[in-house]
Amino acid sequence: MSLKAVHLVFVTLLSGLCAGVSVMKLRQYRAAGNTADLIWGVAALLALVAVVIYGRYFLKKLKQHSYL
Repeated sequence: MSLKAVHLVFVTLLSGLCAGVSVMKLRQYRAAGNTADLIWGVAALLALVAVVIYGRYFLKKLKQHSYL
């Protein structure tokens, strides 16, 4: 498996994880009103944005390389 394919899998899994944690924490904040849940939810959203930006940057950088 090439570095490009590993990064594509990694970015996909990590973005799904960040989105899931963000939804979970923001729902917990709506239910209980705990400020820590809001902070973790927003942090997970920011991490999601950072991971997506990194993934796009990496794929553009290795555009000429194959996935194998």
